[in-house]
Formats: sequence, structure tokens, C-alpha cells
Amino acid sequence: MSSKRYPEEFKIEAVRQVTDRGHSVAQVADRLGVTTHSLYAWIRKFGPDSEQHQANADDQVEIRRLQKELKRVTEERDILKKAAAYFASQSD
Repeated sequence: MSSKRYPEEFKIEAVRQVTDRGHSVAQVADRLGVTTHSLYAWIRKFGPDSEQHQANADDQVEIRRLQKELKRVTEERDILKKAAAYFASQSD
């Protein structure tokens, strides 16, 4: 399935028709020949709340990175605990 690429200016103008001029998403999507799914994605990216969506996306990326790091550090700590217990039992 091939997807058509649209210029950024086209996407921004489509978003303006919905946000500024008050047209419905379905009307604009039908008139421009795009899917409503694409138009909603453009609204998230270029709409008035796009900075908030971008900040949320950045926060989610950071949360996933920190969770991954926490898992790694926890595993390292558990290994070191086991090693310390092993060496303590060997020194007796």
C-alpha cells in the first residue's frame, strides 16, 4: 500500500481549516482527499496544542529511558548482593 506524501504547508493549512475556521475534520478530510486519521495526526503535530503533545512525547521517551536504566541498575545491585554473600560465606 503506497502512501502519498504531502508538503508541510499543506498539512498546516488543513489544520488551520479545522482549528481556526471551525470546519469539521470529516469535511476537511473529504474535501482535501485525505483520511481523517491523517488529519487528526496533523492536528496533534501542527495544532495549537502541538507543543504540549511534543512535551508529553518527550516526557514519555525520558520515562522509558529511565525505566530501562532502573532495571539495569537493579539487576546489577542484585548480582553484587549475591556476590558479596558468596564471598562472605567463603571467607568463614
